[in-house]
Amino acid sequence: MRIWVTAARPRTLPAAIAPVLVGTAAVVATAGSVPRPLGFAAALVASILIQIGTNLANDYSDARRGADTPDRLGPVRVTATGLATPSKVLWAAWIAFGLAILLGLYLAWLAGPVILLVGALSITAGTLYTGGPKPYGYAGLGEVFVFLFFGLVAVNGSYYVQLEAVNPGAVGLSITTGLLATAILVINNVRDLESDRRAGKMTLAARFGRSWARRLFKGVLVASLIVLLGTVALDRDLEGALLGIIGIPFAIRALRAVETRTDGPSLNRALAEMGISLALFGIGASLGMVIF
Repeated sequence: MRIWVTAARPRTLPAAIAPVLVGTAAVVATAGSVPRPLGFAAALVASILIQIGTNLANDYSDARRGADTPDRLGPVRVTATGLATPSKVLWAAWIAFGLAILLGLYLAWLAGPVILLVGALSITAGTLYTGGPKPYGYAGLGEVFVFLFFGLVAVNGSYYVQLEAVNPGAVGLSITTGLLATAILVINNVRDLESDRRAGKMTLAARFGRSWARRLFKGVLVASLIVLLGTVALDRDLEGALLGIIGIPFAIRALRAVETRTDGPSLNRALAEMGISLALFGIGASLGMVIF
């Protein structure tokens, strides 16, 4: 069980949970209630399953492509270290995706076939991140897809499940959420810069260098705060989302580590702190919109 928990990468799950919380809380702030509570539960579990499936598929594909070598600085990868066979890891990924599809069918029954398209695109993006003939994660597009799917798609999709509509304020919150999720990947790629280059995995950090990636990380954090403040200024129904700033201290600690450290343990801690920052933003912003 510990092996499979490791393979699921629980520290990455805030990126799957926060968008659903934020999108659904925005429904409460704008409409007064959650008309489809089971839809919220299904969307939350499906999002977690897609994230786990993506992590497992990434574990499998990176090992097959030689990106997860013994000298990598990140946490243990179960395929590369032989803790689980490639076939078992691949099967586990498809089981996670299959369960997400079943929940997606229920969500499509609730909110229409557009949800099936959202789910299909999300699973495809998760699979092709490091899999397929031309994985986009190896071409420096990982940050773009994380922003799209963990921000715009997940937050607005969760809102749509409830009201079958898109709200401009929710779009603003989705941008902030997506930027914070993107910051997590930037740290990951800064940490793995050297091993990624050797494996031909040309992430943005590997392509443009550590100094550029550090500036990108800082820019993403600053932009997320600016967008949050602008969203609340334009839609006062969402002012409770400002409680999401409780995650700022952890983001600052992650920023300091990214700017000054290159060793694996320090950057792993920064990765965890950025995950906590995103989780606190999701919880704080959601509670704020529900309570206030």
